[in-house]
Amino acid sequence: MIELHAVSKAYFAKGIRKQVFDGLTFTFPANRNVALLGPNGAGKSTLLRLISGAESPDTGRIVRRASLSWPLGFSGGFNGSMTGIENIRFVARTYGADSDEVVDHVAEFSELGTSLRLPVKTYSTGMRSRLAFSMSLAINFDYYLIDEILGVGDASFRKKSNVALREKLPHSRLIMASHSMSHVRELCDCGLLLSPDGIWFFDNVEDLINAYARLH
Repeated sequence: MIELHAVSKAYFAKGIRKQVFDGLTFTFPANRNVALLGPNGAGKSTLLRLISGAESPDTGRIVRRASLSWPLGFSGGFNGSMTGIENIRFVARTYGADSDEVVDHVAEFSELGTSLRLPVKTYSTGMRSRLAFSMSLAINFDYYLIDEILGVGDASFRKKSNVALREKLPHSRLIMASHSMSHVRELCDCGLLLSPDGIWFFDNVEDLINAYARLH
């Protein structure tokens, strides 16, 4: 169960304050895969970071009664001076997972080869995303948070990633921000529509997609 209680979040850039959420209260339905749809800048990625704990709300509180992944592909938590393997071991220990097993899984799945022995600061954006995505799948969570990451890598890696993610679904749930309606239909059954005029929950994913289409 994930609950948001009167959550507010704003950012400041070049002297301009942007209010992303203002007193948002919402309980994510249990045992459902939830899509987050909305135009760019509506707050989808911000909401995922708040849920994961990567960022804190300005006011309000978030209750998490489940284990959550970081947003899949989010590499902001890496130590750039440490190698890929060192980062993997650090994360594995943080989540109480067997570090050797996680290293083996990530090495095989990420296809990063000898690059895992290099400092992460030398990685391209795509390499960092591959590493973060592979690490997420190597650890079991109640909820996997996804932020447009299903498009990472070449066609072969994308196909492998989709298969691996679907294999998690019998035991885990998803909260996914995406602009791909095919991915939303395939993986989600309900969702939130984030728009400049407000935030609405749709119990049926097709109703969500239709409402999103009317924004354009």
